[in-house]
Amino acid sequence: MMKTLKTVFVFAALLFASCAKGETGRLVTDPMGGEARLFAVDRIISTAPSNTEIIVGLGLGKKLVAVDKYSAGTAGVDPNLPRIDFVYPDAEAIIALAPDLIIAAEHNRVTGGDDPFTLIREAGIAVVYIPTSASIAGIYRDIAFIAGVLEADERGGEMIAAMRERVDAYRAASEGREKKRVYFEISPPPHIVSFGRGTFLDELVEITGAENIFADTDGWIAPGEEAVVNRNPQVILTNVPYGRSGSAFLTEEFRARPGFDAVDAVKTGRVFFIDADASSRPSQHILTALEQIVRAVYPEDDE
Repeated sequence: MMKTLKTVFVFAALLFASCAKGETGRLVTDPMGGEARLFAVDRIISTAPSNTEIIVGLGLGKKLVAVDKYSAGTAGVDPNLPRIDFVYPDAEAIIALAPDLIIAAEHNRVTGGDDPFTLIREAGIAVVYIPTSASIAGIYRDIAFIAGVLEADERGGEMIAAMRERVDAYRAASEGREKKRVYFEISPPPHIVSFGRGTFLDELVEITGAENIFADTDGWIAPGEEAVVNRNPQVILTNVPYGRSGSAFLTEEFRARPGFDAVDAVKTGRVFFIDADASSRPSQHILTALEQIVRAVYPEDDE
């Protein structure tokens, strides 16, 4: 009862504050077409680990008052922050935190595309949505937008410039390389998942000078084991957490599959683990995955 009364008071205070502010503040349109009016942003809730990583990268991690459960363990985030289920968000708990801004993610709208933050918006709390970016250019735009709403444009520009410089350097170093055939697995049998063009992971492979064996397909795909064997990759990469990540261990995991003992990557022991977070979250940390891919596919560069 006391919690409910407290939340009612917070809700009323937020509404009063919103009305008192009138039409001042900044009206922003997020990348998904939604609008929000922003005032001073000192208390932030992030609903996706990629957005959390960008906020921390901007030097604003201390402004976070709650995060999603997958952001737990992110460097620069207070481990004692509340972790909230943003698929079915508890409006009462969120309102009680009195955030100035919620930086939400496209995947928060999984239930029929409805906005799960409607009640929260009605309480006068600003909400902006970040799409699930499928390209490096999209990640640059996400960083620029988040930096803009948090009035950290200069730092955002520095982050993007640093990313561009490293990407360009890796691309330049790949010129003239043998285009090794690479298979990247992000879900194991019986439901194998990989990717084709139109994904930032395909871009990362291409930047190294290698060739994704499924580059002739689009988006996320579910190839069968036979399709992988037939395309005979020279290097296999995976971000599946098998519990052990050594190349010898992973090679045996793949060798146990039907037909994989004839795959070049398995015959030569060229099976490698790529950090799962860095290769699945569209943030500045994709550069960690890029570096790992280069070292796995072209180890001769380090010789």
